[in-house]
Amino acid sequence: MEKLENINFKNSFGTLSEDFYTKQGWSPLPKAKLVSFNYDLAKELGLETINPGYLIKIFNGEVSVPNSEPLAMAYAGHQFGNWVPQLGDGRGILFGQIKTANGLKDLHIKGAGKTPYSRFGDGRAVLRSSIREYLCGEAMHGLKIPSSRSLIIFTGEEPVFRETTEPGAMIVRTASTHIRFGNFEYLCHNGKQNLLPELIDHVIEEYFPEYVELENKNELFFEAVVKKTAELIAAWQSVGFAHGVMNTDNMSILGETFDFGPFGFLENYQPDYICNHSDYQGRYSFNNQPNIGLWNCQALASALSPLINETQLKKSLENYQLYFYNHFIHLFRGKLGLIKKDHKDFELIEETLNFLKQEKLDYTNFFRNLNGFIFGDKKFSLQEKLRKRFEFEEISQDKHEEIVKANNPKFILRNYLAQVAIEKAEKGDFSEVNKLLEILKNPFLDHKGLDDYAKESPEWGKNLEISCSS
Repeated sequence: MEKLENINFKNSFGTLSEDFYTKQGWSPLPKAKLVSFNYDLAKELGLETINPGYLIKIFNGEVSVPNSEPLAMAYAGHQFGNWVPQLGDGRGILFGQIKTANGLKDLHIKGAGKTPYSRFGDGRAVLRSSIREYLCGEAMHGLKIPSSRSLIIFTGEEPVFRETTEPGAMIVRTASTHIRFGNFEYLCHNGKQNLLPELIDHVIEEYFPEYVELENKNELFFEAVVKKTAELIAAWQSVGFAHGVMNTDNMSILGETFDFGPFGFLENYQPDYICNHSDYQGRYSFNNQPNIGLWNCQALASALSPLINETQLKKSLENYQLYFYNHFIHLFRGKLGLIKKDHKDFELIEETLNFLKQEKLDYTNFFRNLNGFIFGDKKFSLQEKLRKRFEFEEISQDKHEEIVKANNPKFILRNYLAQVAIEKAEKGDFSEVNKLLEILKNPFLDHKGLDDYAKESPEWGKNLEISCSS
């Protein structure tokens, strides 16, 4: 078994000024037991030879680890458009960083108990929301969308009260960074502007080393954040993913999906879909996500205004739409099984989406089975248009179907599938969590014998309301 001393942990964020965080330990869950362990991710982190039971002891705070220097991060943010001057890790601990073949990865413990930023919360997470985050992180990774992922999830004998009494849990997630738009907003709007250069220098050195020696490194950093954000949200739109809580404190500066809350994947195509039942005005509806991405970048621009001149900030913000639409059209060409570019492709994409809305078709299954729709019995004018566009490609129908299936998943994390897994887990049966994990890791494969997991949701599962409480 690998010794922890041989794993190279560090926490570079903990070398910054103390205004950025509070160093502290965390509160173990009593009688902790494994729910699920992500072996594929463990291998990428170099932790696959460590027994999951021993990892639980580490992440439950029962075994100390050299160089990890756990801390709770301080940040602020705009929540549903309203400024909140202090948020921070109210139930999370940044355990440390680990070096991998894909660069540094944060290890972050969620549900770790109270921190100075907990306000009136108990600092815990419930099993229900932890399972949803665990599964969705892997689902997004399987869909080739930048995302936080989770290494391990465990529960314990400590009840947590939300709307009802629920089992508590801890989840250990990874991300390239947990630095978010809100870290910069916290400094700029709370009289700590003098610390902004320290944070931006740290971010550039750690994550954009190619800019370090350049005179306009700050401007290049912001441009990169705008581009990564726009392309991330284009990817969300392409698979029908609704985040549900796009507050600025939930936006990664590296364009990764994280802080999963009341997310949802589109069932029947419904562009005004609202997955968060607390979002009374539809601010974070599915079709508003691209606009909110830009709004959040504007909030970050405001926080960076002491470091970057207004002209440069505006120029980068003006590029947001270009980055979004270029990536959106690129992704949808793949979904439609197209390789060549045509200047009318965006119109064709719009017409296809309008058709889905009008016919109330299942978003995922329609695109997965697009080949059959195009070349089946002609019933709709859209079929003729898609067939004509296909002829421009000069490829076989088999090649077209191959492209379609490589770009359209068979499986997504439908809310009812997560709900079934949660209900079993709350009774002590974790088998469905693990089964879903394996399916969602490879959502483009056929997974023979598991077709039921690709079917449209039953009626009761299409209208599940998901709350922020976790």
